[in-house]
Amino acid sequence: MALGEFDLIARFFQRPARRSALGVGDDCALLQPASGTQMAISCDMLVEGRHFFAGADPERLGHKALAVNLSDLAACGARPLAFTLALAMPQVDEAWLAPFSRGMLALADAHDCELIGGDTTRGPLNICITVFGEVPAIHGKTRALLRSGAGADDDIYVSGTLGDARLALEALRGHVSLPVDALARTRLRLEQPTPRVALGQALRGIATAAIDVSDGLLGDLGHILAQSGVGATIDTSSAIGLIAENHYPTWAGVDFSFDSVAITPLSLVLAGGDDYELLFTAPSSAREAVTAAAHASQTPVTRIGRIDATAGLRLLDAQGQPVSGRFDSFDHFA
Repeated sequence: MALGEFDLIARFFQRPARRSALGVGDDCALLQPASGTQMAISCDMLVEGRHFFAGADPERLGHKALAVNLSDLAACGARPLAFTLALAMPQVDEAWLAPFSRGMLALADAHDCELIGGDTTRGPLNICITVFGEVPAIHGKTRALLRSGAGADDDIYVSGTLGDARLALEALRGHVSLPVDALARTRLRLEQPTPRVALGQALRGIATAAIDVSDGLLGDLGHILAQSGVGATIDTSSAIGLIAENHYPTWAGVDFSFDSVAITPLSLVLAGGDDYELLFTAPSSAREAVTAAAHASQTPVTRIGRIDATAGLRLLDAQGQPVSGRFDSFDHFA
């Protein structure tokens, strides 16, 4: 007999409350923030056919659904506490639910972030998670990383590598051919990203602004520039170094088209999206502190440019000459 709504919740998602005052099973969950902290809250939705392919591996999908939300907490410098899950699906499929919940809850356990409630309903596959975290507030002043704090002459950094997720997407769409092993590596970055939670917390008090790279490096940088009222200069020769070296030889020099727009290694780095790395700014005087934060969180970071007092975004090559080209980031409604 097929499971009903409450039976599937009990079997796949209900666990004893640990850090929450009250978890799954009542009309509301209860959280008790620690003294001297503020709540950080974010919500993301993944829709089949829009954010992931039909038939996507359910265990990886469960991981990614939570990872993209944890990435928002990381960009805020927040410590994860708990999350809710709203799940719509065409039918109850236990063979799908088991690995989906396993992937999601394994990542939750890795970050001590407990599932405290949500909703299930029948409908097209749609996963919506709201995540809760906490950041210190000292004398009423938040220590959260915001998008609005970048200042002139700050350095611009990116964690990890960029471009792999978009490369995998184009390969899965049939726009480029990759060797089997290269596709497997890049596809892992697309389907099972690593939220940089430890780095975000390590950067509190060091970074002046931060955002996670979800829609593309330049597009997400644009949000920092707009909210901080500044401009930026990007050294594209440093940015191209963000491509994972073990992947780059498989597609160096590739030039293929997508919607009549040329896709190059540089465009995948600057506008690829779905990377879920951290983009942040920090004063040049804090370079040693940034290095220490990267080391403490075991996360590589690369300095790729600087913040300018003059508005606008400038892309320069290794010789300091302007770089032209379209590097449009993802927009659901563009």
